[in-house]
Amino acid sequence: MKVSLVIPAYNESEGVHVTAQAVRNVVAYLRKTHDVEVVFVNDGSKDNTLELLTTEFKDEPGYRVVSHERNKGLGAAIRTGFAHATGEVIVTTDFDGTYPLSTIPQMLSRLVVDDVDIVTASPYHPNGRVQGVPRYRLTFSFGASLLYRLLVKWDIHTWTALYRAYRRKVVDTITFESNDFLAGTELLVKALQAGYTVSEFPTTLHVRTFGQSSIRIARVTMSHLKFQRRILREAIFGKPSPQFVKGNS
Repeated sequence: MKVSLVIPAYNESEGVHVTAQAVRNVVAYLRKTHDVEVVFVNDGSKDNTLELLTTEFKDEPGYRVVSHERNKGLGAAIRTGFAHATGEVIVTTDFDGTYPLSTIPQMLSRLVVDDVDIVTASPYHPNGRVQGVPRYRLTFSFGASLLYRLLVKWDIHTWTALYRAYRRKVVDTITFESNDFLAGTELLVKALQAGYTVSEFPTTLHVRTFGQSSIRIARVTMSHLKFQRRILREAIFGKPSPQFVKGNS
């Protein structure tokens, strides 16, 4: 099975070397059993992220760095990564170390063992954890996830994580419009609406280990509220509810 890792980056020069080493470690492990490629998407960074990434991996096969000329947002970066990924399974993850890359093999195993189309990281699962994340960030993320549980499917505890594994058919058939941090949630909701199956991977969400977050809480909150209003409107006017076929463990 070929696995593609898609990793967006925006102004991440401070952590390029740390992330590069973590990626190399997990790729070396995965290559014992899988064909693996890594696609970094430089989303118009204003620092030297592009230069550092290009230099870091210039002599290593299976690594690519694609770049936006200007910052387009996380959703646009994910779409670019999907367009360049060739794997049967695509893993998206944060650049900043908020989820340990060493758990990617467990994510992939969960995809097969649970026989699902998507595995999503879930720090808000009863068996998940949060470590060192500022309270204001948790209030936003947990609150948004709670509303999606009420509107879409109660059995999914975390809706805002970027860290996921997708089977190729999901990426090829589900489109999402958002260019910002709503993108991952929009993709998950639409995948459920299309009948794809999802399993949660309880894991630990860590505080960012380097650099500064580019998230803008007020703007992202408004994006989620508008999307939630659209979900509610569609439900009221008779659109079939999403089907969650695979339960949690």
